[in-house]
Amino acid sequence: MKVTNEKTENRQAFLTIEMEPAEMEKSLEGAYHRLVQRTRIAGFRKGKAPRTILERYLGKESLLEEALNNLVPQSYEQAIKEQAIEAIAQPQIEVTQTDPLVFKVVVPLKPEVKLGDARHIQVDPEPTSEVTEDNISAVIEQLRHQHATWELVERPVDFGDLVIMDVESNIEGKPFINQKEGQFQVLHDSPFPMPQFAEQLAGMNKNEEKEFKLQFPADYPRAELVGKEPNFKVRVTEIKQEILPELNDEFARRISNDSLTLESLRQQVATDLKLRAEEKARLDFEERVVNTLVGLSEVEFPAILVDLEINRIINQRSQMGNQGLEEYLASINKTAEELREELRPLATQRVTRALVLGKVVTEEKIEVNDSEINDEIGKMTQRATDNKEALEKVLNTPQGRDSIGQALLTRKTIQRLVEIAKSSKEN
Repeated sequence: MKVTNEKTENRQAFLTIEMEPAEMEKSLEGAYHRLVQRTRIAGFRKGKAPRTILERYLGKESLLEEALNNLVPQSYEQAIKEQAIEAIAQPQIEVTQTDPLVFKVVVPLKPEVKLGDARHIQVDPEPTSEVTEDNISAVIEQLRHQHATWELVERPVDFGDLVIMDVESNIEGKPFINQKEGQFQVLHDSPFPMPQFAEQLAGMNKNEEKEFKLQFPADYPRAELVGKEPNFKVRVTEIKQEILPELNDEFARRISNDSLTLESLRQQVATDLKLRAEEKARLDFEERVVNTLVGLSEVEFPAILVDLEINRIINQRSQMGNQGLEEYLASINKTAEELREELRPLATQRVTRALVLGKVVTEEKIEVNDSEINDEIGKMTQRATDNKEALEKVLNTPQGRDSIGQALLTRKTIQRLVEIAKSSKEN
């Protein structure tokens, strides 16, 4: 066997492996002995047919394929051992000729990360957003809508109303939306079920029927519907008006047991908004610190890591919708290749970030112990509203503990970078 290390590029080793004729013949002979034991040929006892007969019966290609399936991976393993190459994933292998046997291999190598100087990161924290009276009033108003009641009215539909209606529709003769006694809140510029649908309902009376046609705009998210013109037939059966609760102390007590008055509710909302603003500022600062370090670092890694991250993202998205891959692709109207190319920049960014953080873990000797994982599981279980025992059992599986450990490690690493950045700023 002759191994030529052509080059190393983008953390990938490019090898050419050429087998000696004797090695190829030995592999073919081994393939013959394996295949002849699995093949029944008329006129011969099982396992006793000569090689020439087996080749005529199965075809030389079958014998060659069996031989290559064993020889190529064995030769690859021997080659990287001889070359002292440490592969981190399965290689790409291409057989370029069979007589003599020559195949090319692209071997993914361990990523290389040269960290930027974390101790000279200059990132200024953004000031925390101020909580205004308008912010507080907006939240209170949202709470009023959440606790509103709906009363039947005998008047035409107005914006803000909740209507009960029957809908029949089609696009080019094919069913589109068909529903009996569906609920729909009539809101200005609502995109559901399509733009301008709500505007068609405004002014309708109870038991009135209306037929109309709309067109999906050029900027509609679902490209397959752009320009299509569904026909609608709707019948309004009920019209309900939103009745908002009065802003008083009774309303405050309905919202929170800790709020005895409307003023105390406003104070509680103000406190919550301030905490959210501080949390957002903290997360934004952490993100900028990490991004700054990533920008200062030199990172090289094999392309397969991006492909694996793309696979992970696609699996996550399809599982979130309880869909198989084909269903998910159909729902977003994209081919697998189109989706992969769309996700490549995001996957590259995630891989780069993870490798930089991993290097920080090594250099700063950051660890997560079992006690910390147990504490986190306890907090997660305590926050759960029901099925706490079942949740704890899932979290305590090896996979669950590993996932929690990785999340804690990332959190501790980012916290360490923030400490370094703040210390650098002070000095």
